[in-house]
Amino acid sequence: MHEVSDISDSETWVIRSTLTERYKEDIELQIADAEIRLRASDRETTSCPVWYWQKDDCHFIIFKTGTRQYRSQFFYRPYQQYGTGVHEYRDITECVVSLLQAQADHDAKERGEI
Repeated sequence: MHEVSDISDSETWVIRSTLTERYKEDIELQIADAEIRLRASDRETTSCPVWYWQKDDCHFIIFKTGTRQYRSQFFYRPYQQYGTGVHEYRDITECVVSLLQAQADHDAKERGEI
């Protein structure tokens, strides 16, 4: 079974700082675990630490899938899940900024602004 390293304080600091800069307020950031398949061919799931937060009616999640490896998505309802178009990031800053931008672009498109 693949072992995923724990979340570091510096990774969490990057996410918190980025969220505060984006929203101009403190956002409650939760840390949890999720069982996911790291590769499509995997038969077994792997426990991965995650960061989760909610803003208005949107939920955000970043999965730590390895050392300096991250996946992200946002969703409104379980059947409305969206990503950034990048399967995996090697930089937590790029991951969280891309996730926030993808969600902002999605909202603007839904409102007919782009």
